[in-house]
Amino acid sequence: MTSIVAVVGCGTYDPEKVLAAVRRGIDLLGGISGFVLPGEKILFKPNMLAGRSPDLAVTTHPAVFEAAARVFSDAGAVPSYGDSPGYGSPKNAARKTGMAAAAEKCHAAEADFETVVQTDFPEGRTQKTFPLARGVTEADGIVSLPKMKTHGLTRITGAVKNQLGCVAGFEKARFHFRYPNPLHFSSMLVDINRLVKPRLFIMDGIVAMEGEGPSSGNPVKMGVILLSRDPVALDAVFCRLIGLDPRLVPTITEGEAAGIGTGREADVLLVGDPFAGFLKADFDVVRTPVTGDVTFQVLRRWKDRLIPRPVILSDLCKRCGICVEACPVEPRKALDWRGKGRSEPPEFDYSLCIRCYCCHEMCPHRAITIKTPLLGRIIMRILGKSTAGGG
Repeated sequence: MTSIVAVVGCGTYDPEKVLAAVRRGIDLLGGISGFVLPGEKILFKPNMLAGRSPDLAVTTHPAVFEAAARVFSDAGAVPSYGDSPGYGSPKNAARKTGMAAAAEKCHAAEADFETVVQTDFPEGRTQKTFPLARGVTEADGIVSLPKMKTHGLTRITGAVKNQLGCVAGFEKARFHFRYPNPLHFSSMLVDINRLVKPRLFIMDGIVAMEGEGPSSGNPVKMGVILLSRDPVALDAVFCRLIGLDPRLVPTITEGEAAGIGTGREADVLLVGDPFAGFLKADFDVVRTPVTGDVTFQVLRRWKDRLIPRPVILSDLCKRCGICVEACPVEPRKALDWRGKGRSEPPEFDYSLCIRCYCCHEMCPHRAITIKTPLLGRIIMRILGKSTAGGG
């Protein structure tokens, strides 16, 4: 079947203009009546990775959340919102990102994203039970509001990956430890999507993040909002906007394999504004393949020489300890103070590091970067050339 992706231009976060853009996008997909019935409890799931200002492009802009909630509320929905941030409480993240203030304007209740509800999923390919947030399990339907960003592990963080935040609290970090292989990790993300089944995906690409996303990159204006029922198709369109081969994104390939959507250009119908008007070929994103099953096992033996690793920039480190808390490796953390207290930055034990990049993702000071060893850069360049040019 053909999947439809609405491409709607919007160059500002002015609330009324964002509202008009979101309303138009939903109309292009057939209208709001196809997504909600009066009286249904609809959970809006923005990306609230951390309590950062929306100007930094780390999180979904509150204007996009407010617009979506208004459109659904006008159709009789009962809105709530929430996400499980990488660290800190959901309430604190909502306040700092401006989401709480937006929720007050559109009368959306804060959902419970701290209580764990073990939810059976017999059809799961990676596991049969998921520790979802109670707010997810109590909703009649979910509207996912991803941010257009890059990501060190999966190349981009978009529609498919946004549902990782449906997992409550520190359980989310444990998944990185359980699934260090990027393909297995992406398959787990696909399972979460199969379980919670969002009805609609609205991607905030008005200002995106390029470079070292999902939290240490740079804001870049894209001026677009993408909407679809199909998260794989939406992520594939995002990739094509920035000149990235969708086949390099494991959430797309694993999503297609599981049947939750299509990334094939021939099977995606674009509606709305001309696609070419939003292309940005010089978008800063990693364009080399992630390591697959067999390759991953081989590279793990040589990971210190081959696989990109997180590195602390001592002059930027504030010794806040958030990276240490974020490290999911158990029982001995790969990143710790190593008995020196906080007089110096924490240190990595790369023999323990699983290359999940949670530390990089959570650092609020941009003090952790991802560096590829020379031998790894050479091999990735060869692998990149070998994948160039296919459909």
